[in-house]
Amino acid sequence: MAKTWVLDTETKGTGAEVVPLEKTLSQPRRERELALVELGAGLAPAEEASESPRAPTLFKVVDVMSSQTIAENAGAREAVRALEGLRSVLDARIFVWSHERGRWRLLPLEEAKSLWAYRGRLGD
Repeated sequence: MAKTWVLDTETKGTGAEVVPLEKTLSQPRRERELALVELGAGLAPAEEASESPRAPTLFKVVDVMSSQTIAENAGAREAVRALEGLRSVLDARIFVWSHERGRWRLLPLEEAKSLWAYRGRLGD
């Protein structure tokens, strides 16, 4: 008679393993514990933290071929306008200013494509 094998995801460490069905049925399932965290006296509630105004998102667009900066400290609309003269999203490196770190962060390709999709649709 053939054995039935299952993927046991209750293992510790790096991942799951394939075990006979009988082994998983004979072992009791472990309960997961939830940790409740209370705000300390020195921490502000999330509502107060969200009331502070957010800094505007700033972009920098650099032409890959010439290494020239096309737009710097530009808002989203200005960054999209800077992209309109390019043939492909791969022709530019798009950075966003990280206020927390105080430096430019390169946008991943998927995020750059999202910004690229607005080319020609600004209508102002």
